[in-house]
Amino acid sequence: MDTEQLAALARALDGDDPLVGLDAVVRLRGEAERAEAVLVRRARNQGATWARIAEVLGVSKQAIHKKYGGRGLLRNQK
Repeated sequence: MDTEQLAALARALDGDDPLVGLDAVVRLRGEAERAEAVLVRRARNQGATWARIAEVLGVSKQAIHKKYGGRGLLRNQK
């Protein structure tokens, strides 16, 4: 999703129709989850530890490892 699409979704949050806003929230949440997964994979590929990634995300090391460690995204990483 490009920045124009993200901006349009963000504008929908302030619109008059709360259902349109809720749809935008769902779509933004999905995009944020996708971006997080990509960035976690990139961070691991560049040598970041699970502990450091967890610290940046404000969660426990166990939580982030559980969420991303078993997906096969990072199979050969420590």
